[in-house]
Amino acid sequence: MPPGGGAIRVLNVAEKPSVAKAVAEILSRGGMQSRAGRSRYNRVFEFNYAIGNQNCHMLVTSVTGHLMELDFDDRYRKWYSCDPVVLFSAPVRKAVPQDKQDIKRTLEEEARMCQWLVLWLDCDREGENIAYEVVEICAGANRHLNIYRARFSALIPREIHEAVQHLARPNKLFADAVDARQEIDLRIGASFTRFQTMLLKDAFVLDTTGGERNMVLSYGPCQFPTLGFIVERFWEIQAHEPEEFWTINCSHTSDEGTASFGWIRGHLFDYSSAVVIYEMCVEEPMATVHNVRNQEKLKYPPYPLSTVELQKRASRCCRMSSEHTMKVAEELYQSGFISYPRTETDSFSPNTDLHAIVHEQVNHPVWGTYAQRLLNPEERLWRNPSNGGHDDKAHPPIHPTKFSTGETNWSEDHRKVYELVVRHFLACCSQPAVGAETTVEIDIAGEQFNASGRVVLAKNYLDVYRYDTWGGSLLPTYTVGQQFVPTTLTLDSGVTRPPPLLAEADLLSCMDKAGIGTDATMHEHIKKLLDRCYATKDANSRFSPTNLGEALVMGYDEMGYELWKPYLRSMMEADMKAVSIGTKSKAEVLQGCLQQMEACFRDARANKVKLLDAMGTFFARSNRPINETHPVEVVRPCGACNDSEMLLKRKPTGGFMVGCRGYPQCRNVVWLPGSIAEAAVTQQICPTCVPGPVYKIQFKFNRRDIPASFDADHLGCIGGCDDVLKELTELSRFGSHNQTTTPARGQSQTQTPTPSGVRQGAPRQDLHTGLRSTGQFTNGHTPVMNPQARGQSQTPSGARQDLHSGFRTGSQFANEQTPGVNPQGFRSTHTQNPRNASDAGQVLCTTCGEASIARTANTEANRGRRFYKCNAGCNFFAWEDELENAVPPRGRGRGGRGSSSSSRQASASASAGRRGGGRGRRSRGRDADADGMTFVSATGDTVHGCCFTCGDPSHFANVCPNRGR
Repeated sequence: MPPGGGAIRVLNVAEKPSVAKAVAEILSRGGMQSRAGRSRYNRVFEFNYAIGNQNCHMLVTSVTGHLMELDFDDRYRKWYSCDPVVLFSAPVRKAVPQDKQDIKRTLEEEARMCQWLVLWLDCDREGENIAYEVVEICAGANRHLNIYRARFSALIPREIHEAVQHLARPNKLFADAVDARQEIDLRIGASFTRFQTMLLKDAFVLDTTGGERNMVLSYGPCQFPTLGFIVERFWEIQAHEPEEFWTINCSHTSDEGTASFGWIRGHLFDYSSAVVIYEMCVEEPMATVHNVRNQEKLKYPPYPLSTVELQKRASRCCRMSSEHTMKVAEELYQSGFISYPRTETDSFSPNTDLHAIVHEQVNHPVWGTYAQRLLNPEERLWRNPSNGGHDDKAHPPIHPTKFSTGETNWSEDHRKVYELVVRHFLACCSQPAVGAETTVEIDIAGEQFNASGRVVLAKNYLDVYRYDTWGGSLLPTYTVGQQFVPTTLTLDSGVTRPPPLLAEADLLSCMDKAGIGTDATMHEHIKKLLDRCYATKDANSRFSPTNLGEALVMGYDEMGYELWKPYLRSMMEADMKAVSIGTKSKAEVLQGCLQQMEACFRDARANKVKLLDAMGTFFARSNRPINETHPVEVVRPCGACNDSEMLLKRKPTGGFMVGCRGYPQCRNVVWLPGSIAEAAVTQQICPTCVPGPVYKIQFKFNRRDIPASFDADHLGCIGGCDDVLKELTELSRFGSHNQTTTPARGQSQTQTPTPSGVRQGAPRQDLHTGLRSTGQFTNGHTPVMNPQARGQSQTPSGARQDLHSGFRTGSQFANEQTPGVNPQGFRSTHTQNPRNASDAGQVLCTTCGEASIARTANTEANRGRRFYKCNAGCNFFAWEDELENAVPPRGRGRGGRGSSSSSRQASASASAGRRGGGRGRRSRGRDADADGMTFVSATGDTVHGCCFTCGDPSHFANVCPNRGR
């Protein structure tokens, strides 16, 4: 349908496809054309229409709720990408997700050809925020658009035509308030959720349904205070101690009926006192009427219906959950039968034609007669609705907008919600019920008793509002001064009872009073508690906390933080309201709130032991390794499983490592130097190493643990191109500390770059230490002799071959007959005594992968027999002779252990130079007759656990035969 001459093209955008269709049908009076947009769910409707005196060609399309999502930059989105505390300040961005790119393209294409943009989003804060998302997309495609806002509350012709003829401008303050709430919720929720989940999930056996390994222990600024209400009531019930009490009751029966009188004291907890008073009454049982009061009582109808009240009454009267109630109400609204169901307003505007709304219901077969009475002046039943005192300035109270006796596609719940809305509206326009109440007070032996009775004189609104009841017993006639003897006079006992569990309606009331969530989101917070297994709901809609929910609240309570209390969230909601009315800026609210919550987070993490103790009260400890709650960041894709990432992690011992996220399925790991004090993954990508991207790591080394010629701060790469990291890794494997002399780092040598970027030089007597995968230890849990330490292979010509070890899997070691060059491995530039290299017998622990210590047995049965024991405290133990039988030492030539004596002497001289020329104590190596084994580090320091004087692990310095030489 082409636009008429001089017509303005107007792009109209609604929040949902059904709303767009309803608006188009109303404005076009059915004379519209429809065509597909880029998204098959969001069609475009075209027709001509006049706004004021201006002819317009209207194009009506829709989004599906929020068009954009707020999230962290990709660098921080994955769980192990950073320390959770960083999320309080990490960059965030709003972007259109992939599944809504078609909607975005439709808006861009249509906006380019239009002059006006009219926003038909829901008229609340959330709708205003979505409106500005649409504005951002459309204005980006056409910056000359004239932007308007249509404000409506019901999809009925009167409201829609009124809205389009009185267009306004969108409210940026409302959108800013939602932006602030979204960012606060994202940062707080993500940081605490990651902290809780990483700390607790693997530490305990959680008895919850579903996949425990995929479980998320979420935290939400609204979700947790809601859980707090449930737990607090549960604790109140648990803390209740039943206490017996006694009370005196009497009744009097006459020709007019029976009156039951209650003791004005209520009850006594002291049995002796109650018995004494009761015996006084029995001895003088004559009752004297002291006072008779007759007064008129009114029971007022409810205020107009708001969202929270709809949920509460649907829960009490229709046995429907708040979440399901909102779903049904939303469907009724989109079909045009009720007004917008998300509103805080509970008072009608004076301009609302209430009589017209009532008149639409006069033909209903059930309540139509009451509607006719309400409109009849002679009935005197009409009364203007009371003012509840709340007005969100966006929507009126919930009321019926179209007559229906029930549609064919309605479920029983649709009928219940529609009936509740209609009856509530008719009731709030009605006179209150009128009753006559009588109170009689009597005296027996100085003790006061009273009885009350009521009769309803005019039911009025109770005739239509069947959800309320009001009645009472009718008392016999009494006069002041009248005396009578009670028919019964008894001393009864009872036991105090705890309060009941919170019902859903009561929980909603608590949330509403505390300002937790908005009217449109309260039901979502309740549902999330059930989905996360923090609480359960019984058949009577009453909530109980699960062990998990109670443990989390208990943990934070033990810390002294009231993160489960409503106060913090109430202040946040007040700040959002301040943003929406312009008394506070969005930046001001974000800064103040996030600073406060970051301080809470840091304190909570520092006191995490209390959270662990609380969980231990309810759950058994697991034997699974606990995920580190320290910073862990993605370094590179895993080349072993090709299905996950390698993460920088802090080990329980305090060191750092790079391991696969897929552990234990994938055991690929890169061991880093033990001299690292701090490490953090940067955003710089190594241009050489593959597969990539390989992010460089900023290292800070302990100054005392590295040679003086190395810098304490180093930007390194674990991909295989970093010579500095290779050298420090080798030094770390041999426990170097405070070297006095170090090998030169810049010695000239012929190097040829390889395709992988690793430099290779001429054959040297090098000890090539690499970063190893834990996969090499998985061969039946048999410890693997380190080929670098056990020996170097001989070529047929006898030339020395370097052993390049790198990122190796178990299959690589198992299949290689001759040690090869791993292009990604680290290479050392240190020279080492070949005898040491062949005889050192380095055996790697099957648990932690570190080099074990060689010792000599001193027991009677095994005296002189050598064994290996882990230095890190693991339970690893292996006999040397059994290892040699089980795993043939690799790289040994036909010359047995070691090489020529001249080679040994040259290497020994070089080693002596690094140790400072042998000054001070005597040589720290063992004598030549000690099976050729040496016990010195790469820099000459003694290996931990050996003799300090000679380095022999079979004894200590106090009994060393070389002592004093």
